[in-house]
Amino acid sequence: MSGSSAALQPPADAGKPVRHPDAPAPGELLGAHYEHCFGCGPGQPHGLHLEARAGEGVSLTAEFTVQVAHQGAPGLAHGGVLATALDETLGSLNWLLRTIAVTGRLETDFVRPVPVGTTLHLEAEVTAVAGRKIYSTATGRLDGPDGPVAVRADALFIEVKVDHFIDHGREEEIQAVMNDPDRIRRSRAFEVNP
Repeated sequence: MSGSSAALQPPADAGKPVRHPDAPAPGELLGAHYEHCFGCGPGQPHGLHLEARAGEGVSLTAEFTVQVAHQGAPGLAHGGVLATALDETLGSLNWLLRTIAVTGRLETDFVRPVPVGTTLHLEAEVTAVAGRKIYSTATGRLDGPDGPVAVRADALFIEVKVDHFIDHGREEEIQAVMNDPDRIRRSRAFEVNP
């Protein structure tokens, strides 16, 4: 993305991202990180139901189809929904690092309208890591992975401890996740921002 703010420029001493050895294999569907997540959860009737697949290195692809419930102007996706799709996609990258992180900053460019019924094809990658800061970028295209660019974003995620969610989340939902016998679902629930 061109013109992003200085806050989204990695420092000169930032390192290259390193895919965790236990990260899902390229092509593997990541699945929902939390049942009730608006971005990817199957428990949200009007959610995005975004599906992400691991890519090579610290990258992924994702898709979501714009529904009537996602529109702002008549027949077009709401800009906030598109920003949510980008944030969800970028946040899912943290699963490839096996790092718990929250969105610190998200800058979005809306390049062209996204009509209801369109499937938005997203690509994202982590570009650098500096201490607790994770820098990443994403692009959303219409009509296929090589279609025209509709949205772009750069983001800064900040690594946090699981206590961040325990201290700030609703206790009954935190406990439900912590009591889930599925270790993978337990750890994925805390991968993206609240």
